[in-house]
Amino acid sequence: MSEKELQRIADEADFIVNGYAFTKLENNMIDILNLEHPDCAMVISKEGELISTNMEAIEQTVVFDLYKRNMQFFEE
Repeated sequence: MSEKELQRIADEADFIVNGYAFTKLENNMIDILNLEHPDCAMVISKEGELISTNMEAIEQTVVFDLYKRNMQFFEE
């Protein structure tokens, strides 16, 4: 992934915490990308259910914790 594409993702993110960009998708899903390692990504439902990921289990735990502590940013 190019630096320009990473910058676009960061700019369009709803919020960034600890290097993870959280972006609300149209279908009420949340796209999460590790900006330090853009090959690590996760998609979850707004309720916090895992849809897909290629992250290791420990990283998933960290990301879910970050989401739970910051999910108010997605409330409408």
